Amino acid sequence: MLFGLIAAPLAVALLVSLAPAARARQIAMVGMLIPLAGVVFALYAFDWSGAENFQFDQRVEWLPRLGLTLSVGVDSVSLLMIALTALLGPICVAASTTAITERERTYYAWLLILQGAMTGVFAARDLIVFYTCFEFTLIPMYVLISLYGSTNRRKAAIKFFMYTFTGSVIALAGLAFVAWRHATGGADGAGGGTAWTFDIATLEATAQGLSRREQAWVLLALMAGFAVKVPLFPLHTWLPLAHTEAPTAGSVLLAGVLLKLGTYGLYRFALPFAPVAALEYAPLIGVLSVVGILYAGLICWVQTDVKKLVAYSSVSHLGVCVLGLFAVNAAGVSGSILYMINHGLSTGALFLCIGMMYERYHTRSMKELGGLAKVMPVWATFMVFFTMASVGLPGLNGFVSEFLCLLGAFQASSAWGSGAWGSMGGMTGGQVPGATMGNLGPWFAAIAGIGMIVAAIYLLYMVGRVVFGPLAEPGGHRHGYHAGHGAEDAHPSPLPRDLNLREVGTLLPLAVACVALGVYPKPLLDAIEAPVARTVRMVQASREPDLLGAGSEIVPVVDGRDGDRRGAGVQGIEIDPGAPAPADSPDAERGGDGR
Repeated sequence: MLFGLIAAPLAVALLVSLAPAARARQIAMVGMLIPLAGVVFALYAFDWSGAENFQFDQRVEWLPRLGLTLSVGVDSVSLLMIALTALLGPICVAASTTAITERERTYYAWLLILQGAMTGVFAARDLIVFYTCFEFTLIPMYVLISLYGSTNRRKAAIKFFMYTFTGSVIALAGLAFVAWRHATGGADGAGGGTAWTFDIATLEATAQGLSRREQAWVLLALMAGFAVKVPLFPLHTWLPLAHTEAPTAGSVLLAGVLLKLGTYGLYRFALPFAPVAALEYAPLIGVLSVVGILYAGLICWVQTDVKKLVAYSSVSHLGVCVLGLFAVNAAGVSGSILYMINHGLSTGALFLCIGMMYERYHTRSMKELGGLAKVMPVWATFMVFFTMASVGLPGLNGFVSEFLCLLGAFQASSAWGSGAWGSMGGMTGGQVPGATMGNLGPWFAAIAGIGMIVAAIYLLYMVGRVVFGPLAEPGGHRHGYHAGHGAEDAHPSPLPRDLNLREVGTLLPLAVACVALGVYPKPLLDAIEAPVARTVRMVQASREPDLLGAGSEIVPVVDGRDGDRRGAGVQGIEIDPGAPAPADSPDAERGGDGR
């Protein structure tokens, strides 16, 4: 099944390249709907009671003597990310109907190839499939930006490719090092001897047995590749230009899925492959996340280009996502995964709205536009709605994920010790109920919360300028004429003044999803609970035993199931935060955690 979800868009891309240009979009739509139908069936057939287990496994022995086996499988987190990818695919094809008027076969073929590669990243269970698909996403996006973007598209495409390709090569070095350590016997001589393997589960076990220093280098390499993709401050400078210059569908997939390849990589590889280093360097990563939240938010405040403003807002929002992830507790990691999905829905929808506006006015400048609610009330309704979702309005999807990320960062406070800097062993003289083992704390959450206030300011300012107030349209603007991407001369536009049914149809599913996940996020939180718990237990188990405290119960875990260990470090831990420290421990004397 999973190989089919990857291969179907690739096969249809070949058909599109051979079909008449007039039929390219219709064939591409079929190519996007086939994976969507497959995902719907997978969601139905998936065993949600064992959501932490990888299901729909498929393996193809390629070069077994070299350890090269193509393997795919999904747990609930992977499946939900594939579902997001499959949902955005047909929407992007529909949104390109009037925006792409030349070289249509090339455009839709590369869009389908990108869809297949992104699906492969989330479905991969060995490093060969993962890294091949992860790197291959660069080529379709490079083509889409360089051929169908705006005036500065070539510079944007080159910058995007060079930044992300360089980081990916460094990440490959880190992953290859883990595979080599396994082949040479691992950290304790219990590895695979001379047998090479690139199976992710096997290498995960080996990586957790590496020394603290080795894990630090592995984490650095993985952060170089995945933090660029997120992007995390200060590696974010390629993103605003790429977003601004990309065609509308390119921006939607870039914000909705491609950026999530970075956060997904951190969740799937950085935490389990380097748990000791992830805990040790969590404060540094947290600082970079918080700086990115505030820095990007302040840049958004002074933007006049609507699309660039939303692009910078992604840097800020995904800083919150990374902050929750490195809290390494249930609330933070759950919020981070939920944020991957919610950000893809709301920010992707904002880029769609901006693209629909640009098709009519050929400008994104807030200096030239204003009061569009008077002439485009349907568009204005969607624009305000998705802006509120991005702000984090309670009742919409953004609120739940942001709250959980900040809550997770607030709780993860054991590194700060006592006093006002931490919530464990703080001013009450003992552990605060609800606190978890972690290296962040209330101050990280408080400063990141200021970033949420800044986000509300710049997003509401954008809406106030563009949607409300006196009507302002570009000088000499004549509605009814438009230039599609790649067109040299203006030509009559089929677009009405306000949104047509096709455009409403592309936005409506995203709006429904934003409301559903905002009002009742429990199904998604339940779905990801087991894999999140497994990851948190695995990382927290890497702490030294004397730091675990009384009441901690160590339970071996393999692939989400209690049982015998498959390799070094694959074990879980459940921590009772309310358990008192032993009477003879340093914590009992200080009322803290001893660090």
